[in-house]
Amino acid sequence: MPDDHSMQSQTKPSRCVAIIPARGGSKRIPDKNIRSFCGVPIIGRSIRAAQESGLFEKIIVSTDSAQIAEVAIQFGAEVPFFRDAELSGDKAGLHSVMADALRQLAIYGISPDFVCCLLATAPMVRAGDLRNGLEMLQQSGARMSLSVTEFPYCIFRALRHDEQGRAVMIWPENLTRHSQEFPQAFHDAGQFYWWDARRFEDNPTMFFSDCVPVFLPRSRVQDIDTLEDWEHAENLFQNLQHE
Repeated sequence: MPDDHSMQSQTKPSRCVAIIPARGGSKRIPDKNIRSFCGVPIIGRSIRAAQESGLFEKIIVSTDSAQIAEVAIQFGAEVPFFRDAELSGDKAGLHSVMADALRQLAIYGISPDFVCCLLATAPMVRAGDLRNGLEMLQQSGARMSLSVTEFPYCIFRALRHDEQGRAVMIWPENLTRHSQEFPQAFHDAGQFYWWDARRFEDNPTMFFSDCVPVFLPRSRVQDIDTLEDWEHAENLFQNLQHE
């Protein structure tokens, strides 16, 4: 029969930390991470979803910008450190930023069981999706889980430009095949990534290693790289409020 100590260890909740990468200096969309999205700084919407999930011991924003830090703190996140310059440029990889944040947190004595990378520009992320992501990770025993959604069109019948500027099929052998003959294809929804923090490796090639997908409907997914993307995302968001 297990003793009291072992029973306590079995029921001890997992320590979860959210890390929101948000560097300054966006070029295509100025002040992208704190730009008003339907009346609220966009990073504030990610912070609110993390808070509403009830999962996180801490919600950390990794940034190089004092202005972003100020907004993040106003919404209830923490900024215990500033990101180094070499991790603040256009070519800084998300995996490297996460590895740096985990190292920084370890200095403060914070060693989570599970860590969630929640993107600052994911205004349609929902608390329930974050909970599903953690649950699927724990149940599967995988190294990570990530938000995904289906492509809106069969990618196996995709086209490209050839050297003469003509439209040609990338896989012409698929021309006469029906779309239902192909496997389901989906892509990164760009909202969140969960890791078993004890199995996180500082190795970018391990980013999508041993992961389970958390499916989201296309109506709640929009990559935001341009002002046109931003406007489309706001339209989607406003439509969702009337569901």
